[in-house]
Amino acid sequence: MPDSNKRKNGGSEDRTETSKAEFKAATPNLRVDLVNAQYRLKDAAFSVIILLAGPDRIGCEQVVDRLHEWMDGRYLDTWFADKPSDEEASRPRLWRLWRNMPAKGRTGVMVGATLTDIIGERLGGNSRNGDGALSRLIEHFTALDRLLLADGTVVLKFWLDIPAKAMKKRLKDFAENNAPYVEDLDYVILKHYKAAQPIISELLTRTGVQLPWLEIDGRDERARDLQIARKVLEAIESRLDKAPAVAHEPGISEPVPSHLDAVDLGVSLAYTDYRESIERLQGRLHGLSLEMRRQGLGVVLAFEGWDAAGKGGVIRRIAHAMSARDCKVMPIAAPTDEELAHHYLWRFWRRLPRDGHMRIFDRSWYGRVLVERVEKLAQESEWRRAYDEINDFENQLLEHGHLVLKFWLHIDPDEQLKRFKAREQTPYKKYKITADDYRNREQWPAYIEALNEMVEHTSKPAAPWHLIAANDKRWARVKVLEILCDSLEAALSQGKKKKSD
Repeated sequence: MPDSNKRKNGGSEDRTETSKAEFKAATPNLRVDLVNAQYRLKDAAFSVIILLAGPDRIGCEQVVDRLHEWMDGRYLDTWFADKPSDEEASRPRLWRLWRNMPAKGRTGVMVGATLTDIIGERLGGNSRNGDGALSRLIEHFTALDRLLLADGTVVLKFWLDIPAKAMKKRLKDFAENNAPYVEDLDYVILKHYKAAQPIISELLTRTGVQLPWLEIDGRDERARDLQIARKVLEAIESRLDKAPAVAHEPGISEPVPSHLDAVDLGVSLAYTDYRESIERLQGRLHGLSLEMRRQGLGVVLAFEGWDAAGKGGVIRRIAHAMSARDCKVMPIAAPTDEELAHHYLWRFWRRLPRDGHMRIFDRSWYGRVLVERVEKLAQESEWRRAYDEINDFENQLLEHGHLVLKFWLHIDPDEQLKRFKAREQTPYKKYKITADDYRNREQWPAYIEALNEMVEHTSKPAAPWHLIAANDKRWARVKVLEILCDSLEAALSQGKKKKSD
């Protein structure tokens, strides 16, 4: 735990020095051991993440160069958290971190981890919407640590510290040599060095709850590099030799209400009313989508539902009303090998829309608590903790300013069977029917249980579940479009109000 008393003058009180002879003697065996650990890691079912952050940003760059010298660069994925690009700034703050997560069997080196930027923002009086936003961001970091630990990832967090006097000399030396390492943020931190110490202590404490930071004195480069490399080797070898204990979480004891029973499947809409409504709503959606683009409002739509519930028909009516540049449909099938090598949320994080764009997910991250739960593709401990992981994921979208809408299209078993038979007789729909569709009908009660728990634990005021009666396709299409248009209108009106304030 960081000690703020040690930060009065900056830097760590304990200093380790390594002579050239000691460094030269320790290096050969350490390099061999690191490479061997990498080769063993290649076939492992986990990844390794090395976070490097702190005031000694030059030191962070030097450590990365050293790791690439001592380890096999083919199995190292290095990412520098530089100033966010326009593309990165138009998505939730942790999007770029998720985007660079290493696959299982690989080691990811992440430099900056956005914390150094947070310090610079606070020192400059620009904390991106104040302390409340910062607290929420720290909560997301903590949730991410918890998620990675539960997924079996080895995470090492190094905070490279250096006293102000040594930092000033290092910056001067590197600036004189036109080193690309030196950035404006380094001088901001140096200028406000004493004021930064309590901020650093607070951040390290609050973001080190699940995975504590290891503070490294950066003054002696040889000692620094040996200390970090040994810690990395120790962590990889320890994890390879001993798998972490799997936490078996207790089941949810509270009774869950039957949310689906409240859906009236008897509602219907006459064809003439449907044609008038759908044309009016598509015209309205087209106009709202143009304003969505102008205001930079990102929109995420998640569609779930029974097989043959009509998701595709609803999605086509939405996409048809919008420009292809603004709206993209993401069909979600069984994960690829690349996707299976990452946490299940990874493939959804990387597909999030930019501000001003819409992404429609035809099936979504809720597969973890639905099909993966029912088909036992995920352990109980995995799908139970997914409720919290999904809620944190969606909260980050909402806090960034995205509109999040979630739809479940509900039909009864008789209607589903009727549609299956009709599909078998329709040439362009025959491909949609497989033996699995009929087999899944046997799991109907298990899906009902999973669905009610999903709604109970992941429906929230800012992103509720919309349970749509879909026995009548026309009714379902109009209802979804009404909800979408009303929600877009409200969000855009709120955006205009904020700008005027």
